[in-house]
Amino acid sequence: MKSTVYFTRTITPDKVLEMYRMLGKELEGNIAIKLHSGEVGNQNFIGPELWKPVIEAVGGTVVECNTAYEGERNTTEKHLKTLEKHGWTKAFKVDLLDAEGPDKALDIPDGTKLKKNYVGKNIDKYDSMLVLSHFKGHPSGGYGGALKQLSIGMASSYGKANIHGVGNPDAFWTSDHDSFLMAMADAAGSVVNHFKDKLAFVSVMMNMSVDCDCCANAEDPCMKDIGILASLDPIAIDQACLDLVYASDDPGKNHLIQRIESQNGILTVETAAAIGYGTREYELIECEL
Repeated sequence: MKSTVYFTRTITPDKVLEMYRMLGKELEGNIAIKLHSGEVGNQNFIGPELWKPVIEAVGGTVVECNTAYEGERNTTEKHLKTLEKHGWTKAFKVDLLDAEGPDKALDIPDGTKLKKNYVGKNIDKYDSMLVLSHFKGHPSGGYGGALKQLSIGMASSYGKANIHGVGNPDAFWTSDHDSFLMAMADAAGSVVNHFKDKLAFVSVMMNMSVDCDCCANAEDPCMKDIGILASLDPIAIDQACLDLVYASDDPGKNHLIQRIESQNGILTVETAAAIGYGTREYELIECEL
């Protein structure tokens, strides 16, 4: 069965909210809003302004986790300062899920590469989650979207190193690359299994640098913005974003495609689909509301 992915070419704060409402999904209870806080120095990350209407409508708490590499977000103290600097704490309630330990271990009994995923323990405070993703390239994953938000994004600092090292945090920079991509798919699946059907996804295709929002020194985008997508399926929404890049008539797309393909980014989507918590088959419904 195909998943439904809604799409608009118009990118505004109100359109983000409209696209979320197209899903007809009423997230309940204490709602987590997963987004990327942006590394200090990065010029491409999506700030509070674009997300504000949907976050206020849902009434959730912005959640993030510390990083596992040098920068301004790798400790709780520095990350809280970055959240303030980038306007998140001024605009919304914010929760650093792994601000203090111990981490929560999510079991992955049928994982292709991982058997456990370590996430911030505060995940247990939330009943459902809205995942707001900035689709763009990524130096390691090839691209960053909903699956990366679920995996690396929800992992604690230790958990990020565990995914990168494919179960061995000491192998952060030396693990087999394809195994790392498959480990991301495993980790994302564990978060889907945790929230089950209490998840919704919105992805914005703008400022599509080959580099992630985690890069302090990121390249400027080479292709024009594409639009906003919404789905209840993280695999379908990532596949749709990738397909839109390939289908674009913008010659600048070649730079982004080269990054995606050089890192074999599609393997994360393929592995996630094989695990079975979503599908690559989708119906794209374009809606200019």
